[in-house]
Amino acid sequence: MCCRPQNTFVCIYCTICTLILIFFLSFIIFWIVISPSNLKFHVTDATLKQFNLITTNNTLYYNLKVNITVRNPNNNIIVYYRRITAIAWYKDNDFASITLTPFDQGHKNTTFLEAKFEGQSVIKLKAKQLGEYKQETSVGIYNDLAVDLDLRIRAKYGRFKSGRFDPPIVQCRRLRVPLVSNGNSAPPFSVTKCSTGSSFSDRNADAGA
Repeated sequence: MCCRPQNTFVCIYCTICTLILIFFLSFIIFWIVISPSNLKFHVTDATLKQFNLITTNNTLYYNLKVNITVRNPNNNIIVYYRRITAIAWYKDNDFASITLTPFDQGHKNTTFLEAKFEGQSVIKLKAKQLGEYKQETSVGIYNDLAVDLDLRIRAKYGRFKSGRFDPPIVQCRRLRVPLVSNGNSAPPFSVTKCSTGSSFSDRNADAGA
């Protein structure tokens, strides 16, 4: 045994290590016992009023609004969203990001988010992607838009509240969004389920291991 009276430093070190080990084991057992369900994200609507790429200087002018529902399906977990960054993509090129208002979400609760992207950005499409863009423009429907949500959250179960952590990026991919212009109507948007990964784990944990 490492804790001997003649070696106070080693004894203190062993005690601290033991307490840390007990804490982490207790935390793991705690989450296994409550078995939290992953948070659920859906894009319920998307509106594209402008999506014009100037090929001479690779400048994209955009006006995109995306409505997202966030569902906490758990009976006994409160989720605190402390940072929400929405990132817009087109054919693997990110062209805009905005910060949404933080909020708290109770048990069995659904929250509605609205992300508005408007402005201009430089993107460089590959030859094949540029050809797809021109084809989609002629049809008036863009098939490869996406929105990611970069979150920082805390979770509370009873009186226990976790520290802040960054779960895996929420990926809302392959959005098929029609262009609405000059007051013309567009076909309805199909609700799209987003990929979440494990909502109550830190994506940086594996990287630091």
